[in-house]
Amino acid sequence: MAFESLSNKLQNVFKNLRSKGRLNEVDVRAALKEVKMALLEADVNFKVVKQFIKSVEERAIGEEVMNGLNPGQMVIKIVNEELVALMGNETTELAFQPGKAVTVIMMCGLQGSGKTTSTAKIAGKLKTKGKKPLLVACDIYRPAAIDQLRINGEKQNVDVFDMGTDYKPWEIAESAIAKATKEGYNVVILDTAGRLHVDEELMQELVDIKEKVDVHQTLLVVDAMTGQDAVNVAEEFNSRIGIDGVVLSKMDGDTRGGAALSVKAVTGKPILFVGMGEKLSDLEQFYPDRMASRILGMGDVLSLIDKVSEANLELDEQAEKDKMSRLKKGKFDFEDYLDSMKQMRSMGGIGSILGMMPGMGSKMGDIESMVNDKQLAHTEAIVLSMTKKERRDPKLLNPQRKFRIAKGAGVDIAEVNRFIKQFEQTQKLMKQFGGGKKHGGFGGLGGMFGGMGKGGRFPF
Repeated sequence: MAFESLSNKLQNVFKNLRSKGRLNEVDVRAALKEVKMALLEADVNFKVVKQFIKSVEERAIGEEVMNGLNPGQMVIKIVNEELVALMGNETTELAFQPGKAVTVIMMCGLQGSGKTTSTAKIAGKLKTKGKKPLLVACDIYRPAAIDQLRINGEKQNVDVFDMGTDYKPWEIAESAIAKATKEGYNVVILDTAGRLHVDEELMQELVDIKEKVDVHQTLLVVDAMTGQDAVNVAEEFNSRIGIDGVVLSKMDGDTRGGAALSVKAVTGKPILFVGMGEKLSDLEQFYPDRMASRILGMGDVLSLIDKVSEANLELDEQAEKDKMSRLKKGKFDFEDYLDSMKQMRSMGGIGSILGMMPGMGSKMGDIESMVNDKQLAHTEAIVLSMTKKERRDPKLLNPQRKFRIAKGAGVDIAEVNRFIKQFEQTQKLMKQFGGGKKHGGFGGLGGMFGGMGKGGRFPF
């Protein structure tokens, strides 16, 4: 998961700072030396790290901080503020042309960066906000890229325009814009060709498009897993064709996070979106303050609330109230469990949710070893092997029924017994704590996942 290693190291540094009643310059410099090493190991640009540490040190070594009531906490606050500044301070939105005018967005990036998928993700996101986008296949070298864009467009319910491989990209762009103007589309998104590396042919093609048509926003997609190389690519694209913003793809992968912390400082261009998964819905607006909170282990409750809101858009409000009432009384059943599993998947899975919860960063390794989406799939198979009557009344589950359920789910009877026992324990626990009071009340999600761990109840 992105930033996990960096987050753990920073939290250890800050834990030591908090343990000290008073701080002196030696304490602060020693802590910042560890912060510096953590950032460098996360593949953050060396010059960026050097300036960052200098800025923090200048603010942290002062009378107000040293003699404050909680100097350790004040240093952490300074680090947080400087991280936010490093990534851009304010959230940058896509800029659109006024009225009914067509906004043209050109997507560019190296082959394999996730450009075509990110293009479709952005189109889908714009559609949910009331825009009428048109995807345009300008990669004339790879028919598979055209097919991929067409397939993803269908999944997002967004129209795709292509002219095959016999026309120049700028000609395709011109025709697409003419179609958009005539047929009422207000956003045209050009999916251009990528290369394995930056070369003259690629750059000239992009320059030609910008010379022939009015491109209002040029977005560069870079693979966050390539670390510092992603920043170098962004710097080169910006210097040669000019970009307006960056989309970081594959931020959910095994990335050290250096690209997210370096790209704004190096190129001066903001990060607009981050790709957090393979699904076309896995695209998040980039919020520097929220990302800083995640890195420092403070969670990202606002993004979690956004995910919950999006997942609950089509849910019946009265049904949700009824479910919460049952949850508080410890009367939720396996039907409620299946409903919550569906909600959790729509929010990106358990790893995505836990990564946004305050204080969970340093525990993610332990949690992931205890429970993962594969284990949850096992428990879901158990529930799906029950009849509807059994799901609604777990008291019916006698030994004979449990054997049938185990056979249907393809698991051992002991696993079924353990799951049902832990589920019953969770019911009692939720009744004891009044449901949402302890678990946050996100549609009952917290309570639905009690008992998912191998060795006991999952620690929500």
